[in-house]
Amino acid sequence: MKKLPLGIQTFEKIRKGNFVYVDKTEYISRLLQRGNYFFYARPRRFGKSLLLSTLKAYFTGKQELFSGLKVKPSEKRFPVVHLDYSTVECKAESKYFVNL
Repeated sequence: MKKLPLGIQTFEKIRKGNFVYVDKTEYISRLLQRGNYFFYARPRRFGKSLLLSTLKAYFTGKQELFSGLKVKPSEKRFPVVHLDYSTVECKAESKYFVNL
């Protein structure tokens, strides 16, 4: 029986850890066909980090993670820059913030 991926935001951990994963990878091919810039403004806990983690796995060519899913990454790999702001600590006392 598969487990629910509560609090797990990375595609690789979900796929390797035998967690429930709803396959939405067909949207990756739609994004690539449009070939534009995208801005995803979604509420918290709506899967933004998981989507970016899935795109990272796709472009770095991790084909084993996509077995049984609708989309398969190509053999060609691309460089990926991944900035994770979830680990950045913000201090309210900083000189860059203004209290209104």
